[in-house]
Amino acid sequence: MPKPSPTRSEAALKTQTIILIGWLLFVVSAIGFIIASIGDFWAMFGSIFFLIACFVFLVAHFR
Repeated sequence: MPKPSPTRSEAALKTQTIILIGWLLFVVSAIGFIIASIGDFWAMFGSIFFLIACFVFLVAHFR
């Protein structure tokens, strides 16, 4: 028997979970960039700016 297709709310939940995981991976990579840029002012500035931007998008995701 074929598997029933997911309902709209189940599909939306799965999509929201994938988006959240993606943003969390962006945050982890931003932290990695910060660690890698220790000693270089402009790289550190850009990395921190990127991390802040990720948090802004995460806040928007939960609203």
